[in-house]
Amino acid sequence: MPEAEPRTTESFCDAAWARTAALLDAIHRHPFNTALGDGTLSRDRFTFYLVQDGRYLAAYAKTLATASARAGDPADAMFFAQSAHTALAVERALHTGYLDGFGMGAADVAAVATSPTCLAYASYLQATALTAPFPVLVAAVLPCFWVYQDVGTALLERTAGLDGHPYRAWISTYSDPAFAASATQVRGIADRLAATADPETRRAMTEAFCRATEYEWMFWDSAWRLETWPTGQWLTPAS
Repeated sequence: MPEAEPRTTESFCDAAWARTAALLDAIHRHPFNTALGDGTLSRDRFTFYLVQDGRYLAAYAKTLATASARAGDPADAMFFAQSAHTALAVERALHTGYLDGFGMGAADVAAVATSPTCLAYASYLQATALTAPFPVLVAAVLPCFWVYQDVGTALLERTAGLDGHPYRAWISTYSDPAFAASATQVRGIADRLAATADPETRRAMTEAFCRATEYEWMFWDSAWRLETWPTGQWLTPAS
Protein backbone atom coordinates (compact mmCIF):
# COMPACT_ATOMS: atom_id res chain seq x y z
CA MET A 1 0.00 0.00 0.00
CA PRO A 2 1.57 3.35 -1.04
CA GLU A 3 2.44 5.76 1.71
CA ALA A 4 0.29 8.88 2.05
CA GLU A 5 1.87 12.04 0.72
CA PRO A 6 3.25 14.01 3.69
CA ARG A 7 1.48 17.25 4.54
CA THR A 8 3.67 20.30 4.43
CA THR A 9 3.60 23.03 7.04
CA GLU A 10 4.37 25.60 4.33
CA SER A 11 1.28 27.50 3.23
CA PHE A 12 0.05 27.17 -0.33
CA CYS A 13 0.76 30.83 -1.07
CA ASP A 14 4.28 30.72 0.33
CA ALA A 15 5.06 27.64 -1.77
CA ALA A 16 3.51 29.08 -4.94
CA TRP A 17 5.30 32.42 -4.48
CA ALA A 18 8.61 30.62 -4.00
CA ARG A 19 8.05 28.46 -7.06
CA THR A 20 7.45 31.52 -9.24
CA ALA A 21 10.23 33.64 -7.70
CA ALA A 22 12.38 33.77 -10.85
CA LEU A 23 9.33 34.54 -13.00
CA LEU A 24 8.28 37.33 -10.64
CA ASP A 25 11.76 38.79 -10.86
CA ALA A 26 11.47 38.68 -14.65
CA ILE A 27 8.16 40.54 -14.42
CA HIS A 28 9.75 43.30 -12.35
CA ARG A 29 12.71 43.52 -14.76
CA HIS A 30 10.62 43.40 -17.94
CA PRO A 31 11.34 46.46 -20.12
CA PHE A 32 7.65 47.42 -20.07
CA ASN A 33 7.62 47.73 -16.28
CA THR A 34 11.09 49.27 -16.20
CA ALA A 35 10.02 51.97 -18.63
CA LEU A 36 6.68 52.37 -16.83
CA GLY A 37 8.57 53.00 -13.62
CA ASP A 38 10.96 55.61 -14.95
CA GLY A 39 8.22 57.32 -16.97
CA THR A 40 9.77 56.69 -20.38
CA LEU A 41 7.22 54.13 -21.57
CA SER A 42 5.90 55.27 -24.94
CA ARG A 43 2.30 56.40 -25.21
CA ASP A 44 1.67 53.85 -27.97
CA ARG A 45 2.70 50.96 -25.73
CA PHE A 46 0.79 52.25 -22.72
CA THR A 47 -2.32 52.87 -24.81
CA PHE A 48 -2.11 49.39 -26.30
CA TYR A 49 -1.76 47.99 -22.79
CA LEU A 50 -4.77 49.95 -21.52
CA VAL A 51 -7.02 48.77 -24.34
CA GLN A 52 -6.03 45.14 -23.81
CA ASP A 53 -6.27 45.46 -20.04
CA GLY A 54 -9.77 46.89 -20.30
CA ARG A 55 -10.89 43.85 -22.27
CA TYR A 56 -9.09 41.51 -19.93
CA LEU A 57 -10.71 43.13 -16.87
CA ALA A 58 -14.17 42.73 -18.39
CA ALA A 59 -13.51 38.99 -18.67
CA TYR A 60 -11.83 38.90 -15.27
CA ALA A 61 -14.91 40.50 -13.69
CA LYS A 62 -17.06 37.70 -15.13
CA THR A 63 -14.60 35.15 -13.73
CA LEU A 64 -14.81 36.76 -10.29
CA ALA A 65 -18.60 36.83 -10.51
CA THR A 66 -18.54 33.11 -11.26
CA ALA A 67 -16.25 32.59 -8.27
CA SER A 68 -18.80 34.44 -6.16
CA ALA A 69 -21.61 32.20 -7.38
CA ARG A 70 -19.56 29.06 -6.71
CA ALA A 71 -18.21 30.03 -3.29
CA GLY A 72 -19.53 27.97 -0.41
CA ASP A 73 -18.62 30.55 2.23
CA PRO A 74 -20.91 33.63 2.22
CA ALA A 75 -17.99 35.91 3.12
CA ASP A 76 -16.00 34.58 0.16
CA ALA A 77 -19.00 35.03 -2.12
CA MET A 78 -19.40 38.64 -1.02
CA PHE A 79 -15.69 39.35 -1.48
CA PHE A 80 -15.57 38.01 -5.03
CA ALA A 81 -18.79 39.82 -5.96
CA GLN A 82 -17.35 43.10 -4.69
CA SER A 83 -14.08 42.40 -6.52
CA ALA A 84 -15.96 41.83 -9.77
CA HIS A 85 -17.58 45.24 -9.37
CA THR A 86 -14.22 46.83 -8.56
CA ALA A 87 -12.61 45.33 -11.67
CA LEU A 88 -15.24 46.99 -13.83
CA ALA A 89 -14.99 50.26 -11.92
CA VAL A 90 -11.22 50.35 -12.48
CA GLU A 91 -11.72 49.71 -16.18
CA ARG A 92 -14.16 52.59 -16.49
CA ALA A 93 -12.31 55.10 -14.34
CA LEU A 94 -8.58 54.52 -14.74
CA HIS A 95 -8.56 53.32 -18.32
CA THR A 96 -11.14 55.73 -19.65
CA GLY A 97 -9.41 58.62 -17.92
CA TYR A 98 -6.10 57.87 -19.60
CA LEU A 99 -7.59 57.06 -23.00
CA ASP A 100 -9.72 60.20 -23.03
CA GLY A 101 -6.62 62.18 -22.11
CA PHE A 102 -4.80 60.60 -25.04
CA GLY A 103 -7.62 61.62 -27.38
CA MET A 104 -8.84 58.06 -27.98
CA GLY A 105 -12.58 57.78 -28.40
CA ALA A 106 -14.73 54.65 -28.44
CA ALA A 107 -14.21 54.16 -32.18
CA ASP A 108 -10.43 54.37 -31.77
CA VAL A 109 -10.48 51.80 -28.98
CA ALA A 110 -12.74 49.47 -30.97
CA ALA A 111 -10.32 49.63 -33.90
CA VAL A 112 -7.57 47.99 -31.81
CA ALA A 113 -7.72 44.21 -32.20
CA THR A 114 -7.72 42.08 -29.07
CA SER A 115 -4.23 40.59 -28.82
CA PRO A 116 -3.61 36.83 -28.86
CA THR A 117 -2.25 36.98 -25.29
CA CYS A 118 -5.20 38.97 -23.96
CA LEU A 119 -7.67 36.54 -25.52
CA ALA A 120 -5.70 33.52 -24.28
CA TYR A 121 -5.44 34.76 -20.68
CA ALA A 122 -9.10 35.79 -20.51
CA SER A 123 -10.21 32.50 -22.08
CA TYR A 124 -8.05 30.49 -19.67
CA LEU A 125 -9.58 32.17 -16.63
CA GLN A 126 -13.16 31.84 -17.88
CA ALA A 127 -12.63 28.16 -18.76
CA THR A 128 -11.14 27.56 -15.32
CA ALA A 129 -14.11 29.30 -13.71
CA LEU A 130 -16.52 26.93 -15.45
CA THR A 131 -14.65 23.62 -15.36
CA ALA A 132 -12.11 23.50 -12.51
CA PRO A 133 -12.71 22.84 -8.81
CA PHE A 134 -13.36 26.01 -6.83
CA PRO A 135 -9.97 25.98 -5.05
CA VAL A 136 -8.24 25.85 -8.45
CA LEU A 137 -10.30 28.79 -9.64
CA VAL A 138 -9.21 30.81 -6.60
CA ALA A 139 -5.57 29.96 -7.30
CA ALA A 140 -5.99 31.05 -10.93
CA VAL A 141 -7.41 34.49 -10.09
CA LEU A 142 -4.88 35.12 -7.31
CA PRO A 143 -1.92 36.34 -9.45
CA CYS A 144 -3.92 39.24 -10.90
CA PHE A 145 -4.35 40.50 -7.34
CA TRP A 146 -0.99 39.57 -5.88
CA VAL A 147 1.40 40.17 -8.78
CA TYR A 148 -0.15 43.54 -9.62
CA GLN A 149 -0.01 44.61 -5.99
CA ASP A 150 3.62 43.52 -5.77
CA VAL A 151 4.56 45.34 -8.98
CA GLY A 152 2.55 48.43 -8.06
CA THR A 153 4.18 48.65 -4.62
CA ALA A 154 7.68 48.29 -6.11
CA LEU A 155 6.94 50.98 -8.70
CA LEU A 156 5.60 53.31 -6.01
CA GLU A 157 8.86 52.96 -4.09
CA ARG A 158 10.94 53.53 -7.23
CA THR A 159 9.00 56.63 -8.26
CA ALA A 160 8.50 58.25 -4.84
CA GLY A 161 10.78 61.19 -5.65
CA LEU A 162 9.67 61.74 -9.23
CA ASP A 163 7.29 64.67 -9.67
CA GLY A 164 4.85 64.79 -12.56
CA HIS A 165 5.15 61.10 -13.37
CA PRO A 166 2.94 60.43 -16.43
CA TYR A 167 1.70 57.09 -15.09
CA ARG A 168 1.23 58.05 -11.46
CA ALA A 169 -2.50 57.22 -11.47
CA TRP A 170 -1.83 53.67 -12.67
CA ILE A 171 0.90 53.12 -10.09
CA SER A 172 -1.27 54.56 -7.30
CA THR A 173 -4.16 52.26 -8.16
CA TYR A 174 -2.16 49.06 -7.75
CA SER A 175 -0.13 50.23 -4.75
CA ASP A 176 -3.23 51.42 -2.89
CA PRO A 177 -3.71 49.94 0.62
CA ALA A 178 -7.24 48.84 -0.27
CA PHE A 179 -5.94 46.83 -3.21
CA ALA A 180 -3.24 45.33 -0.98
CA ALA A 181 -5.95 44.32 1.49
CA SER A 182 -7.84 42.56 -1.30
CA ALA A 183 -4.71 40.68 -2.34
CA THR A 184 -4.21 39.61 1.26
CA GLN A 185 -7.79 38.39 1.48
CA VAL A 186 -7.50 36.25 -1.66
CA ARG A 187 -4.30 34.73 -0.30
CA GLY A 188 -6.13 33.87 2.90
CA ILE A 189 -8.94 32.19 0.95
CA ALA A 190 -6.45 30.23 -1.15
CA ASP A 191 -4.48 29.08 1.89
CA ARG A 192 -7.66 28.03 3.71
CA LEU A 193 -8.88 26.01 0.74
CA ALA A 194 -5.49 24.43 0.13
CA ALA A 195 -5.18 23.40 3.77
CA THR A 196 -8.07 20.95 3.41
CA ALA A 197 -7.57 20.03 -0.25
CA ASP A 198 -6.42 16.60 -1.35
CA PRO A 199 -2.93 16.38 -2.91
CA GLU A 200 -4.27 16.32 -6.48
CA THR A 201 -6.31 19.47 -5.97
CA ARG A 202 -3.42 21.24 -4.28
CA ARG A 203 -1.14 20.36 -7.20
CA ALA A 204 -3.77 21.68 -9.61
CA MET A 205 -3.97 24.89 -7.57
CA THR A 206 -0.21 25.34 -7.86
CA GLU A 207 -0.28 24.74 -11.60
CA ALA A 208 -3.13 27.24 -12.01
CA PHE A 209 -1.23 29.86 -10.01
CA CYS A 210 1.89 29.30 -12.10
CA ARG A 211 0.01 29.40 -15.40
CA ALA A 212 -1.76 32.65 -14.52
CA THR A 213 1.55 34.17 -13.41
CA GLU A 214 3.05 33.17 -16.75
CA TYR A 215 0.17 34.94 -18.45
CA GLU A 216 0.91 38.04 -16.37
CA TRP A 217 4.44 38.17 -17.81
CA MET A 218 3.12 37.47 -21.30
CA PHE A 219 0.53 40.24 -20.98
CA TRP A 220 3.14 42.91 -20.25
CA ASP A 221 5.41 41.45 -22.91
CA SER A 222 2.62 41.56 -25.50
CA ALA A 223 2.08 45.26 -24.76
CA TRP A 224 5.79 45.94 -25.10
CA ARG A 225 5.80 44.20 -28.51
CA LEU A 226 2.46 45.74 -29.58
CA GLU A 227 1.42 42.18 -30.31
CA THR A 228 -0.67 41.45 -33.38
CA TRP A 229 -2.10 38.30 -34.91
CA PRO A 230 0.58 36.88 -37.24
CA THR A 231 -2.17 35.25 -39.31
CA GLY A 232 -3.93 38.55 -40.03
CA GLN A 233 -2.02 39.02 -43.26
CA TRP A 234 -3.97 36.15 -44.82
CA LEU A 235 -7.44 37.39 -43.91
CA THR A 236 -9.52 39.64 -46.09
CA PRO A 237 -10.66 42.90 -44.46
CA ALA A 238 -13.99 42.83 -42.63
CA SER A 239 -16.88 44.16 -44.67
